[in-house]
Amino acid sequence: MRYQVSQGKKAFGSDVVFEDVQFFIKANEKIAIVGRNGCGKTTFLKCMSGAYPFDGGTISIASGTTIGYLSQQQIEEEGLTVEEVLEKVYEPLFVLEEKMHLVEEKMKEDSDEKLLAQYASLQEQYEALNGYQWESEMQTVFTRFGFTKEDLKKPVNTFSGGQKTRIAFVRLLLSKPDILLLDEPTNHLDLETIQWLEGYVKNYPKAVVMVSHDRMFLDRTVDVVYDLEYGKMTRYVGNYTHYVNEKRNQIARQEAAYVRQQKEIERLEELIEKFRYKKNKAAFAQSKIKYLERMDKVEKISTDEKTFHAHFKPRLKGGENVLTVDHLQIGYDSTLCEVSFTLHRQDRLAIIGPNGTGKSTLVKTLMNLVEPKGGHYLFGHQIETGYFDQQLAQFSSGKTVLEELWDAYPDLDRTTVRSVLGQFLFSADDVFKTVDVLSGGEKVRLSLAKLLLQHSNLLILDEPTNHLDIPGKEALEDALRDFSGTLLFVSHDRYFIQQLATKLLIIENDGSTKLVDKTYQEYMEDEKKVEETQTPVKKEASKKPPMSQDSLRREIAKIEKEITAKEEELEAKRALRFEEEYYQDYRKMNALDEEIDDIHNELAHLYEKWELFSEQSLSKS
Repeated sequence: MRYQVSQGKKAFGSDVVFEDVQFFIKANEKIAIVGRNGCGKTTFLKCMSGAYPFDGGTISIASGTTIGYLSQQQIEEEGLTVEEVLEKVYEPLFVLEEKMHLVEEKMKEDSDEKLLAQYASLQEQYEALNGYQWESEMQTVFTRFGFTKEDLKKPVNTFSGGQKTRIAFVRLLLSKPDILLLDEPTNHLDLETIQWLEGYVKNYPKAVVMVSHDRMFLDRTVDVVYDLEYGKMTRYVGNYTHYVNEKRNQIARQEAAYVRQQKEIERLEELIEKFRYKKNKAAFAQSKIKYLERMDKVEKISTDEKTFHAHFKPRLKGGENVLTVDHLQIGYDSTLCEVSFTLHRQDRLAIIGPNGTGKSTLVKTLMNLVEPKGGHYLFGHQIETGYFDQQLAQFSSGKTVLEELWDAYPDLDRTTVRSVLGQFLFSADDVFKTVDVLSGGEKVRLSLAKLLLQHSNLLILDEPTNHLDIPGKEALEDALRDFSGTLLFVSHDRYFIQQLATKLLIIENDGSTKLVDKTYQEYMEDEKKVEETQTPVKKEASKKPPMSQDSLRREIAKIEKEITAKEEELEAKRALRFEEEYYQDYRKMNALDEEIDDIHNELAHLYEKWELFSEQSLSKS
């Protein structure tokens, strides 16, 4: 067992976040902790990391286990370049490299067996730490997070707060702790980076524990799900979809068992009441009373299935042609891209692409918040737009929730306003909270309530699922799926896109755009087919960047030692042919010949590698 919590508890004053939690990590499991916003998922991760102490329970951690958590990865030496900061992760590797150089120098004068064995051991450790590929690994992970190789040379203090967080994330991944703790790792990443991170986490050689509302990411990475509900944890083996199905089945089984037992209790109580006062049946009644007292009661299932329910109704049907965009150039100081497309009634268009390509700028331009750089766009007849902005949804206000909505729609009566707020889970005293104290998810729900009351027939949404938990995302999907109008939205949530989009507008890094009249799943399947048609040679070439001269010399030295060892093994095997034990037993001789052939093949492969690296070394010298 790599890590275990038994009867874990955490409370803040009288507020118990979780208690009697049983949690464990076996080997290199990929684990998700799921539950509603505010249930304690992040608190549990912080307790695991040591940022918070557990208030009770027993914690067992395997000796030497390292735990990495993003919030702990603060970059203190901001005057250093990014490269200098990231290279600190590889200091153990550099120490090994120095030791190898020292042994190499000694081997020039005296190559005894002890030195050879010492060098072989160091080289094995160096390879295990990915020593020959560390620089390539560092650059790959760094550039995957939206940076360029040139950014490595820049001081950390020249980057924005968000960029510094991403640099810290890169450093955390490169440090490869035994247990990697990730809290919403896909937040603010574009689709391409999320897909790369998905593969990285899935193939991470150690354990990962994550909190995420990205259902597709969870489905493709985790093999264990812990459900945190009402302060208790339940373990499910399988991915997110399996967890959802198994939990649903478990609830159904428990509800059925509860109903059956209640009927049985009712039947027994009727019998007891019928016979308890009859002399010849009193003993029978007493036995049933004792049976009821000993009965293991099935608890009535309690699940937190509360979610908002919204029904977006357009005031007008609107024209068939909803929006025409003709060579629309968007951007601020310079043009980011040029877009052309036509939107028809009931289309669901998802705008996707890497960060910084102009997705949000496009919707802001359509909403007349940013001036176009060229081209034009035209909304159709009787088209009324409703706009959701991910940043505006995180507004602050000293007003109460009730005042905020009522001031936006003063013609509505109090009952209607309270009813709409109730649909979005603002009931009883919740409506008297001030907007300033609302969580991110609550502010999104309030913004959606405002949007609902506009009764628009074209909804333009910029990252509407940010800050929503999984039940909230599912509720929004249901509401938009039933919407009879037209939908244009920007999102990085692949599951959300897959559930809603009928068309895709893809904006690439180079400013080119592509309109795809397919669902997201169909588009990804086509992309996969294209990748599969690429030749293996190209794929292999992309995996192996050129090696440095020092790396080449070390690789050549390693191959030469392997060749020497194989040649010695070959001579020893050949000598056995003259042993009586072999030449008088044809079975043993055949087996020996096969072993000799295998060694010949291995040597041929080693000679090929030696020639290849030698040629590369000569070309660099």
